[in-house]
Amino acid sequence: MTTVTTRTIEYAADGRTMLGHLALPAGVDRRPAVLVGPEGVGLSDVERHRAEALAELGYVALAFDLHGGRYLGDPEEMLARCLPLLADPDRMRGIGHAALAVLRAERRTDPDRIAAVGYGTGGAIALELGRDGVDLRAIATVNGLTTGRPGEAARIRCPVWAGVGSEDPIMSPVQRDAFTAELEAAGVDWRLVVYGGALHAFHHPPVDHTTRPGVGYHPRHARRAWRDVVDLLEECLPVTQ
Repeated sequence: MTTVTTRTIEYAADGRTMLGHLALPAGVDRRPAVLVGPEGVGLSDVERHRAEALAELGYVALAFDLHGGRYLGDPEEMLARCLPLLADPDRMRGIGHAALAVLRAERRTDPDRIAAVGYGTGGAIALELGRDGVDLRAIATVNGLTTGRPGEAARIRCPVWAGVGSEDPIMSPVQRDAFTAELEAAGVDWRLVVYGGALHAFHHPPVDHTTRPGVGYHPRHARRAWRDVVDLLEECLPVTQ
């Protein structure tokens, strides 16, 4: 196990003061980096721990903020914030670019070797960075199979991996088909893994507040999805070359 150091990074995005969680691997050399996007409820210890797990593997990792340091445990408040955001690609890109600038500015980051991993709304933001032509080595989105504006998927310059639960009522089969059709038409190198019996946010451990219907934790598939994300990074963004 390597020694990981962490710190909170304050930065501006979407008219708010965001509080990101930066995790650094041991050493002083430059490393490949991963941008980690949270579910619509916002940055929590789940994403912070994932950033730290990535740092254990040798990556610089930044778990970015969505709501100015707030965690939206009330589903109605979360939807009121996230639905307009998800309908506005330029706002999503603004949030993503602001976090990406923080990650690139970190002296340990190799700015030419960055991937984006996102969950739910954070996954949609990762995809929008790709559709905006950002030079990423890989994009992973878990239960965030959103489609973009016509033709913009052709700007994606890296492999895309997506994971979704078979019983997810939010990312329905129709939405899955639209997502994969968009990427296929754009000539993107894409993969979709459907985890049998899993609901929306199946990767996220249980929370102590009300959630939307169709949300539920599936520990076995959560472990599998994490392994799939790590495998993608090992393939497209190895720590050593």
